[in-house]
Amino acid sequence: MSQHKKILIIAPPWIGDMVMTNALLRLLKKQDPDCSIDVFAIPMLHPIIRRMPEVDNCISSPLKHGDIKLFERFKIGRSLSKNGYTHAYFIPNSLKSSLVPFFAKIPTRVGWVGERRYFLLNDIRVLDKKKLPLMVERFAALGYEKDEVLPQPLPLLLPRLQVSLKQLDSVLGRLKIPSPQKPILAICPGPEHRSAKRWPPEHFADVARAKKNEGWDVWLFGGPKEQMLAQIVQERSHNACLDLTGKTDLGEVVDLLSLAKVVVANDSGLMHVASALNKPIIAIYGPTPPELAPPLTGNKFKTLSLNLPCSPCSKTECVLKHNKCMYDLKPELVLQAITEIV
Repeated sequence: MSQHKKILIIAPPWIGDMVMTNALLRLLKKQDPDCSIDVFAIPMLHPIIRRMPEVDNCISSPLKHGDIKLFERFKIGRSLSKNGYTHAYFIPNSLKSSLVPFFAKIPTRVGWVGERRYFLLNDIRVLDKKKLPLMVERFAALGYEKDEVLPQPLPLLLPRLQVSLKQLDSVLGRLKIPSPQKPILAICPGPEHRSAKRWPPEHFADVARAKKNEGWDVWLFGGPKEQMLAQIVQERSHNACLDLTGKTDLGEVVDLLSLAKVVVANDSGLMHVASALNKPIIAIYGPTPPELAPPLTGNKFKTLSLNLPCSPCSKTECVLKHNKCMYDLKPELVLQAITEIV
């Protein structure tokens, strides 16, 4: 075994979870500055992982979320066995996510119990949610030794993403965006999945129109599947926004979001991206609890939630069919929060 750790991180499939994983990467690098860290992740996440200076290599996972494909996992594991990894850390809790490092015969395999994957891990942890209430704490805690008494609350190296000024200039040129002269409000109307988590696009539009009238520029961020939401925002706001949805990869989103003065977002992956850029954030929560995965910025932020009796329900869609936790949170509350934070 080499003197320094050679680490493989099994990445989560979601943007926000991948951003929060950076807290673990920073901890591992602090503990052993000469360790090497590779991340096994779906290609969509690679541009954002490359904004994490702790990572040496991105390894593409051909496996889609939910795929079992046992034989393919075996082949990938045997291929990775040549890389000489000493440690594997699992962010997902699923049994299938643990197979590749097991097949790769990585000596130390660290993760939470998850789906009863006892025989796949040999440094297995049992989660106490009361001691580690934050999702990011649960990720970072894997970087401590199994029997180590964790300090309370867990001290965190907050997730941070690196901006590429060269690529920022490149994407501004490609999209024909002149150098910004006005304060920029970034709006992230997603996520593309889990409709219950989305503040109504009409509400975003009202905020966009109000800030445009105050002399701000308003930029819309999201992936291809969020273009329909962006279209609604544009129509309702009378084209007050620069619509960037579907026109950038995640790395370019990082660079462009770095220009924002304030970010307004649902509980979503891009909210965590903005947080890792230390941006002032207005984070809107409905069916999910703000205390589980709040913005992790050292800057100003506000979390807005109506705290209705039916929330947080953590449902993908509102089972009561009214989604009042989001619809009844009015644009005036967000506009007031922006005024208070800038």
